[in-house]
This record gives sequence, C-alpha cells and structure tokens, in this order.
Amino acid sequence: MVRVVGENVENGIYPLREAIAIADGLQLDLVEISPTANPPVCKVIDYKKFLFEQKKKQKEIKAKSAKITVKEIRLGPNTDEHDFQFKLKHAVKFLEEGAKVKVDVFFRGRSIVYKDQGELVLLRFAQELEEYGKVEQLPKLEGKRMIMMIAPKK
Repeated sequence: MVRVVGENVENGIYPLREAIAIADGLQLDLVEISPTANPPVCKVIDYKKFLFEQKKKQKEIKAKSAKITVKEIRLGPNTDEHDFQFKLKHAVKFLEEGAKVKVDVFFRGRSIVYKDQGELVLLRFAQELEEYGKVEQLPKLEGKRMIMMIAPKK
C-alpha cells in the first residue's frame, strides 16, 4: 500500500500495482517521495522533467551564491612608506571588488626578532583600510609569517 499524490490524480491510499497502473495510464512516472512515512508517499510526475527542474534550481542557487576570492599582500617588517602606500592602494582596490585580503608580514632570517614591528605594520595597514573593510582575523604568527585577514564592508 502506498499513498499517491500528484496533479490529475485522486489522492489516496492504493495498492502498489494499482498506483503504477494509474501512473502508466497518465503516461507519467510513479516516484517515491517519502519512504519513511507510513504508508510510503509516492507522487505521479514526469521524472525527467522533475530532474531537469532540480538541475535548473541548483544552477540558480550556484549563480546567486557569491564567489569569495582571497587576494594576498605580503609586507616586510621594515617596509618603507612608499611601498606601504603602494600595497595599500592594491588592497583598497581588492576590497572594493569584493575580495577578501590576506595581509602577511614575512620575516626573513633574523628579522623574526622584530615581531612587534611586524604587528605594528599590520595594525597600521588595518587602520588605513578601516573605511573599506573590517578585520576578520587579527595578526597571528604562523612560523615565519604574521597573518591578518580583512573582509570587505558590504
């Protein structure tokens, strides 16, 4: 016994053979929708059309979802003013395009001693970008790199 639902069909509980006969009579397919229900629920539909509609919905959802890209900017602990401003302009452009910006300070050789200087560079960078984006992840040291993430403001 199955519960049959669908358009142009009298909803009700039928034996499985009769449900299949009803679907064949309408030249449609009998598709099980809810196997856990008691009795199981079957729908009389055109299965190929149903699959097509589902694919179409999935495509729409995928198209509407925002694709987030992450752009990376690398600085040094002793980056001079001109280079800092140059990288800042790039970061502003990336944030305006809607991309996240991953800013990192790379410590070469013994420059790891200047961790606090690297953190100051990153915090200044974040402060300069305050009107374009918000800090998503504060500066964090990972090996020889100090990393900070900035997300664009909506």
